[in-house]
Formats: sequence, structure tokens, C-alpha cells
Amino acid sequence: MQDKTQDNVPVQISLFGDEMPLASNDASQASATPAARAAELNEQLSRAAYQYYALDAPEMTDAEFDRLLQELLHLEEEHPELRTPNSYTQRIGGYVGEQFEPVRHAQRMYSMDDAMDLDELDAWLARTEEALAAVSSDPVAYTCEFKIDGLGVALTYTDGQFVRAATRGDGTTGELVTANVLTIGDVPRTLAPDGMSRVANGGFGQSVEVRGEVYMPRHSFVRLNEDNDAAGRAPFANPRNAAAGSLRQKDSKVTAARDLATFIYAVADEGPLAVESQWEFLAWLRACGFCVNDHAARCTTAAEVRSFCERALAARDELDYDIDGVVVKVDSFAQQDALGFTARAPRWAIAFKFPPEEKRTVLREIRIQVGRTGVLTPVAEFDPVSVAGSVIARATLHNIDEIERKDVRVGDTIVVHKAGDVIPEVVCHVPELRPKDSVPFHMPERCPSCGSPVVREEGEVAYRCISIDCPAQAVERLIHWGSRGAMDIDGLGDEIVRRMVEQGVLTDVADFYDRLTEEQLAHVSTGRINKAGNDIVVGKVVAKKIMAQVEASKDRGLGRVLFGIGMRHVGANVGMVLAQRFGTLEALTMASEEDIAAVDGIGPKIAASVREFFDTPQNAVVLERLRAAGVRLDEAQAVPGDAPQPLAGLTFVLTGSLERFTRKAAGDALKALGAKVTGSVSKRTSYVVAGAAAGSKLTKAEQLGIPVLDEEMLERILQTHELPA
Repeated sequence: MQDKTQDNVPVQISLFGDEMPLASNDASQASATPAARAAELNEQLSRAAYQYYALDAPEMTDAEFDRLLQELLHLEEEHPELRTPNSYTQRIGGYVGEQFEPVRHAQRMYSMDDAMDLDELDAWLARTEEALAAVSSDPVAYTCEFKIDGLGVALTYTDGQFVRAATRGDGTTGELVTANVLTIGDVPRTLAPDGMSRVANGGFGQSVEVRGEVYMPRHSFVRLNEDNDAAGRAPFANPRNAAAGSLRQKDSKVTAARDLATFIYAVADEGPLAVESQWEFLAWLRACGFCVNDHAARCTTAAEVRSFCERALAARDELDYDIDGVVVKVDSFAQQDALGFTARAPRWAIAFKFPPEEKRTVLREIRIQVGRTGVLTPVAEFDPVSVAGSVIARATLHNIDEIERKDVRVGDTIVVHKAGDVIPEVVCHVPELRPKDSVPFHMPERCPSCGSPVVREEGEVAYRCISIDCPAQAVERLIHWGSRGAMDIDGLGDEIVRRMVEQGVLTDVADFYDRLTEEQLAHVSTGRINKAGNDIVVGKVVAKKIMAQVEASKDRGLGRVLFGIGMRHVGANVGMVLAQRFGTLEALTMASEEDIAAVDGIGPKIAASVREFFDTPQNAVVLERLRAAGVRLDEAQAVPGDAPQPLAGLTFVLTGSLERFTRKAAGDALKALGAKVTGSVSKRTSYVVAGAAAGSKLTKAEQLGIPVLDEEMLERILQTHELPA
């Protein structure tokens, strides 16, 4: 699922499913107390990690994530009482989805502490050498390796034969992706004899788990996006997203069609291997037949480490794969053992993170985009400039407050970056190069798409077009309807939808089902031109596939319809909550605003928006056309039958990673006993079940005095049906 924007403003999807704008860099938004700010940072980091690891759809730049994490680390240094086991600083980043079988790693896969500049790297090197000098007189050497920007994997070999592959997941448990990894050509099925000879007992009876990164070469990424564009599919944001999305496919044939590769660099347990250092281990990996990055180096002084990092930074754009830093490791395994681990990372390694690549360019225009709910978003258009391996020429400015804070004007020389190869951003303007005749930007009083008046509601930063007939909103709503999180109509690209609206083929979402034909779609322009100068149309083959997807989308269920229809404030999770609570569209449309607001996790603001939507006659007409076309407008609900309901009337919230259950399995078990399971903590919550790396939900439960259960208590409840005292 990837919902890129809400009204073209970058958003992040919370663990509860609702959408919220990304955090601003404005320090004035900081909370009043250290405890409140720490809770806020933990919430933001957890949400961003969910986007990155669970959805492969990051909406926060790496630089912004690192900035927030560093702020939290510094805050906890000043206030040690805030460093709780549930803080993001104590957890390993990652996520275990439910579409694959869970796999427990042989040993924990840790995160890495970061050095954000060379001075921080020097400080870490000094601390490390001081710590080792206290326990040994042996000299310290380091192995420096490029930090590959891909998806972490663990590969298991037994008796030298490949038996299993798993994603990194949450560090303890990953997702079983063996069939998909088998499609990657550079992964050896059998370890070479030269490597096996250095394993205890010649490798027989031994199980070895090696770790590394699956990545997509840049040239393959360009080709994949060209193919996506030709087929009308949405492009991937960057090679890391493309690699992650390709590896986590349910159909391994899709993975096989993508050009993936690996670099291997770590082992769960070096005990069975006849190696004593990271440098020797890399040589062992090569002898076994693994792909190992050729740019690694062994350094014997801090100056050599620093020099390696500087060379890597200069070379990053010359590579055919993305790197976002350098990993520096103490070379000796014995010295690594002496240093050990913190709660989330090894003390013997650090990641030197590259700074965002910044370039200067000239801002030529601030253009207004109109989103699917009428929000007017200013977008900066500037002279094209190459940043982080690709050419960018535009970036969202979010809203008028952001423009005024950065004081950017048409004609300014501006600084842009694309941190983490994700979101182009205007950093600032260069004051000394500002034209003398420049003027501040003002939001328009009328919608640039339809000419209707725009309003700015009290308490909101956004300006909004209030016309329901606005053609720009129609395009964005139709695009949203076909997106992954909504009706998931594969192959229906943004440009194809725009062209169909321009040609009068589509006006609302019901047109997909009772008006659009395969022949019409086949003749729609893709917006591209062939060598002869003629439009490239969708064509019969692609049109047939898309129409099959349209037909399949009829059975997605009410929850997806409620999200896809474009009601304001209704995200994917809110849509599902409403669908499961009311069961049918008829029941929901008959519910009062008070009835809707009474549902756990909804509240008055969402309820008012839902009620307003159903009270609009035009919307009722579209919904009736969907029904007539065969679109399913109900949601399957569990039928309790005669099963005992000992937990009836109780509401549970699950948070964090559970070891014995997936969260879905635990929730289903609780529901089978009559309990409600919701995604947000409120005064009506009966119990919160907290697993490892629980975040803001646990904090809120503690603040509200709600009982918190561990996994053992949960298991006892499920077995005995008895609640703890």
C-alpha cells in the first residue's frame, strides 16, 4: 500500500491508519515539556518507521528521520528518566508484515548507531579505542564498508545448501521470502568447497546464517520505471523502494522479472567459521561464492578511516547502486565481543551517514496544485538540477506558512536537496542573490482549476476550493480510487486517468464500472510519443489487463470503498473500522453523527465529515451507481454463533512486537472470545497488550492509568478466559 500524498501534501500513515502531515522543521512546534517532546518524537519516529519498513513507502526523508532521532537521543541524555525500554532509541528499526510466514533469526539483527558528521565519527573512534585499551594492549584496526541502501536479508545454509531466506523484519523475526530470493542470480545455492573447508567439520551438520542487503542497480531501476511508465503504472520513488517492493511480492515470478542483486557482509554466529576478524570473514564470503562489495578496506588508524569516508562520499554518484554512508566496524571479533551491544546496536560499529546532497538553482514559478479534497498546494518549479543521482525540477512547498517561514520568492536562488533519495525539498533561499524586484508570494483567492472562491478554515494551514464540481479534484479522486490502499486497480497510472478525464471518458468513480469500456481505454493516450512523433496509446493488451483489475476491484469490500471514495479525514484504517462496525453501507448512511462519533477511534471531527458526505445528494447518486454495477458495499463480519464470549464488553489495544503471535492472530483470538480490538488508546480501553518496542500507545495507556499486559498475561487470558486481578 502506498498513499503518496493527501491533496499533494506529503503525509505519513499512522499505525492507526489515519493520515497526518509530516512534521515540520519548525522548532516552535516543540512540546512544552521534555517528557511531552520525547513522547511526540517517539510517535513521529514510530510512524515514519512503519512507512519505511512496513509499506516500503517512506514519506519522511532520511535526513529528517535522523534529525528527529538525534534530538530524542540528546533529550534522553539530558533527562535519563525518559530513556524507557519502549523508547525508539532502545528499539531495532523494522517491521514484520502479515503477508509472509514469520521466521525467527538465529541471532538478533541489530540496528546501527549513527555518526552524522566526521567529528562525531572521530569522537566514536576515540571512545572505542579508549574502551579497548582498558581491557587489552592489542592494536585496534577497522573494516570500512559502503552502507548499501537496500533491504536487509538473512540467508541460512545447512550442510552448505541454501535452505531459507528471511527479511530483517524487526530484528528478531523476519518474513520468509525463500522463493523470491531464489530468483536472485548472485545468491549461491551451494557454498563453494573453498569456503566449506573453513567451516567446522567441513560444514557437515553446521547451519550458518549470513546477512546482507538486497538492492536494485541504478540502471535496472531506470529501466523498471520506464516500463512502469509505458504500462501506466506508478513509478517507484527510488532503488531501495523498488528492491523492497520486488522482494516482498507474493508471486515470485514478479520478483524474478526484476533485476535484483545482493551484497553479503555479516554472519549471525562466526563460531563455526575459521575466521578471527571481519576482514577475514569477507574473504571467506568470497570463497563461498557470495557477492561482496569490492570497496571495503581495512584501516589501522583513525585517519585512514576518515580518509575512506571522505573518498566514499566523493564517489557515491559514480556507483551503479545507492549508498547512504559508510559502516565502520572494529575488525577483530575478539575485540567486538569485548565491546558488546547496547539495547539496539553494537558498540563495535557505527554508520557514518552522508549529508544530504544540496544544489543551488533558480526558482522560476510557484504553481498551485488542487488535490482530491480541494486543498491548494504550492509547488516550486525551478531550473532542473541533478541531485542524488537524478534530475529534479519541482518540489512541494506544502502550504503558505512554510513559504513564509522559508521566505522563498519567484526569482530567488534556492538550495534544494533530496535527502535519502526520497522527497525533493527546498531548503532555503540565498539572500545575497535575491533580485531587487522580488515580491512575497500570496495564495490565490480563487481556485486555479475552476475559478471558485477558496477558503482557509479556522485552525487549518491549508487553503481549500469548496466547489464539488472542480475538475482538478475529480482527477485526484479518480487516481486515489485506483490506488493500492483503496481499490487497488493495478496498471491504472496517474497519466492515464488524467487523459481519460481530459477526453471526457471519466467524470466520477462509478464511471469505471458502468461507463468505461475496454475499447475506450485502449485508445487513451499515455502522454508519451514514439519515434515517429505519434501518441503512444494504452493498447488492447494493457487495456484488457486493466479492465480485469477493475472487475476484480468490485469485491474489495466496504472498508476500501469508504477510503477510496475520498471522504475527508477518512484514512484506510478509519474506513475499515466504520465498515466493521456498521457492516453495510445502508446501516452507515442511516447512522447519526452521534452514532458514528461513538465508535472507538472515530470522534466528532471524522463523524461530521462522514455525515456531511452522505448528506450530499450527488454522492448518494454515485454510491447507488456503484451498487448497481455490482461493487460490494458490505464488509464480512465474524459471526459469534454459540461460542462463549467471556471477554464481551472489553476493549483491547495491541502494540509492539509479539513473539508468540502476530498481532493479527492475537487480535482474532481476542475477538473470538467477544472482545473488541481497536487501534487507538482511549478512556474506554480496558487493557493494552504491549510487546517489544511498544511506542506511544503504551505511553498513553500509562498516562490514562489503563492496565498493561505482557504477552504471557495475554496467553493466560486466551487459555483460561480469566482476567488478571
